[in-house]
Amino acid sequence: MLTPLIRLLFRLLPFVLLLLVGWFVWRQVKDTFGPGEKQPEVIVNHNTILTTVEELGKMELVRFNFKDVVEYEKDVSRWVPNSKVVLVVSGEAVGCLDFTKLTEQDIRFQGDSLVQISMPEPELCYYKIDHSKSKVLSKENTYFQDADLVQESYRYAEANVKDAALESGILRQTKVNAEKVLKPILEEITGRKVVLVPKYQIQNPEMPKSR
Repeated sequence: MLTPLIRLLFRLLPFVLLLLVGWFVWRQVKDTFGPGEKQPEVIVNHNTILTTVEELGKMELVRFNFKDVVEYEKDVSRWVPNSKVVLVVSGEAVGCLDFTKLTEQDIRFQGDSLVQISMPEPELCYYKIDHSKSKVLSKENTYFQDADLVQESYRYAEANVKDAALESGILRQTKVNAEKVLKPILEEITGRKVVLVPKYQIQNPEMPKSR
């Protein structure tokens, strides 16, 4: 004979099954039609175009660092005082050799123990102002043209970095460093004594003008 507890469970079983079926149907409807927690779909289209491929052949051999105080003064008008901006500027210039200019004719083997390489002329690869280490000390009589005057001052300072690097012999030091750095490497690669010589450009003589 079934006990009263078991009889009660049998009576409640249809209701429990009905609740489970209702909960399952509700979940299906909710996921299909309701807002739910589904993340929005994101569609990204990429149209990347390769515009330029540059051959990298420049070897940086020396870097000059500069620090200077630049006073930039501009004559605005005969009736008002000149505008003046004072900067503390940090800049750098880099000397390099462009090996894309090296040809097979520039490399000449002499016997079994010597190789002569005609090196391209040293270049000033780039020069720039390091704005993170530069700052404006003072501005006088800018007449509401602060931004323009500061930009002009930095352009002047950047050009001055180039002139200072050339005057300080950055091209000469680039040539010296080429001997120090490249010669041991090339001798290790070739197993021969390496002689680096300047690459002179031979120009055709000018023809006399026809009369």
